[in-house]
Amino acid sequence: MIDSGDTAWVLISAALVFIMTPGLAFFYGGMVRSKNVLTTIMQSFFIVAMISVEWVILGYAMTFGTDINGFIGALDKIGLAGVGMNVLEGGTIPELAFVAFQCMFAVITPALITGAFAERMKFAGFALFILFWAILIYNPMAHWVWGGGFLAQLGALDFAGGLVIHILSGVSGLTLCILLGKRRGYGKTAILPHNVPMIVLGATLLWFGWFGFNAGSALGANALAANAFVVTQAAAAAATVSWVLVEWKINGKPTLMGAASGCIAGLVAITPAAGFVAPMPGVIIGLLAGVICYFAVSVLKVKLGYDDSLDAFGIHGIGGTWGSIATGLWATTAINPDGADGLFYGDTHLLFAQCVSVVVAYALGIIGSYILYQIVNHITPMRADEAEEISGLDIVEHGERGYARSVLTGSPYEGVLDASGEMLADTVLHATPEKG
Repeated sequence: MIDSGDTAWVLISAALVFIMTPGLAFFYGGMVRSKNVLTTIMQSFFIVAMISVEWVILGYAMTFGTDINGFIGALDKIGLAGVGMNVLEGGTIPELAFVAFQCMFAVITPALITGAFAERMKFAGFALFILFWAILIYNPMAHWVWGGGFLAQLGALDFAGGLVIHILSGVSGLTLCILLGKRRGYGKTAILPHNVPMIVLGATLLWFGWFGFNAGSALGANALAANAFVVTQAAAAAATVSWVLVEWKINGKPTLMGAASGCIAGLVAITPAAGFVAPMPGVIIGLLAGVICYFAVSVLKVKLGYDDSLDAFGIHGIGGTWGSIATGLWATTAINPDGADGLFYGDTHLLFAQCVSVVVAYALGIIGSYILYQIVNHITPMRADEAEEISGLDIVEHGERGYARSVLTGSPYEGVLDASGEMLADTVLHATPEKG
């Protein structure tokens, strides 16, 4: 029978997960230069609409339809056919509540990818790639893990999306940023975030929404949800502390942007484990996530030379990898009887299943994204050209500016650009040659 408390919690959690994508828009939007802020926000906002439609028509059926040989869901639920007001099988909520909750997961996953190619992809190519990616990469992977597919049959555990969401999006983002090439001026001139308070606003909304992301995955207002809530907070807090301390030690100053990044790293890492591990392992997972992701962003990216604009791979890909493996270490049936015991509780099979699943996610993300890039780039150019990149994609692609500029004709600053194509001064009032 339907339980009203469980239903209310899942619907509230769906709303919490929804707010994460606009939160991500602010988080990413603050990191880019002012000439690309609207483009970055538009990408996340448009994904909310486009993927919601795709999910209702096709995505839910492919992911949670009747399993076909462990590979994909049958289309028996296309357009939500037959879903109606039925109770979710084995649960206490209407299936439509589950549809709504999972829709928000399908929405935010491709939005995470946009951080890797920020400031250099044309909108038409972006929209086409994301739609194909959701259908051909996200839906199959979600079925393999959550819909009864072959990874679920192998015994892999992913409570709220370490494999399906973070590794898949992070690796796909890395593939795209390499194929697109580096931003103009990358590695030669400073490319700085234009609005750090906006970054922190976005990180705060993400942290807030993540309670629905993880605790909502218990699909009920119960003890498992409470455990997921607590370990989510513990891991995020621990990763924030560890990132800041490492950054402070190495660079001599603790930064607010570093604290925000550490918070997200901890949230990413605990996502696959939240419903399977106790609070203290959650703290350990978070502490290590802050350190691991910091070095992925500050050392690995520099050494390998790829331009992952907003560190989608360094935080989501690497953080999700660590969290998925950590699940194989600390998961225990004392927390979730429907899970499994990890290595530290005497069983090696779960760790094996987690490692296999990580490899599968990497392979699907890399190969699938490479193929889709080649197809979409043949249909429409995906990379903005040099002139468009210098002007900024806000004006070129959308005909808008995020901030009003008042640069007077005849000013010595009129039209002056730095090496990266950014205006030296966003607002120059009453400037004359005499006044300087």
